[in-house]
Amino acid sequence: MKKLILITLLVVASNSFAQSVFDKFDNQDDITTVIVNKKMFSLLSKVNPTDKESKQYIELIKKLDNLKVFVTSSDKKADDMKATADKYIKSSGLDELMRINNKGKNVKIFVKSGANDTQIKELLMFIEGSGKEESVLMSLTGNFNLDELSALTDKMNLPGGDELKKAGKSKK
Repeated sequence: MKKLILITLLVVASNSFAQSVFDKFDNQDDITTVIVNKKMFSLLSKVNPTDKESKQYIELIKKLDNLKVFVTSSDKKADDMKATADKYIKSSGLDELMRINNKGKNVKIFVKSGANDTQIKELLMFIEGSGKEESVLMSLTGNFNLDELSALTDKMNLPGGDELKKAGKSKK
């Protein structure tokens, strides 16, 4: 019985680590934060869609658990976000999906696959800005595919949507 309790605590702790490792960026000066949790996705999924595009959007929302986006123009905050993301990537078993370096803007997208190659359980994207460009850290969990995700970033006007469209095309 003690072993069962210990194993349960370890599983919960490892899952909560994944949920909370980026929470330190919430409510910090110089960091804009967007956090959408399962409850909000559940409420959004109850909307009655009127067209095909909205129906697809609602179907995706049903598959999502958490979305966290952190955006900063501060070099110091961006360095902290990058270091935290790098540490999390090494410990979480995420696989690099793609990397883009364009005009001083570095984009890295990592995923944890689901039941098959097209299903994603977790996506982490870090856009390292330079100069006037903002740095963006985005973490998304659920059970979705990349094509569906690019529709979400378009609808919610989230940074990194173009990069996710490219990633969706390269995954096929």
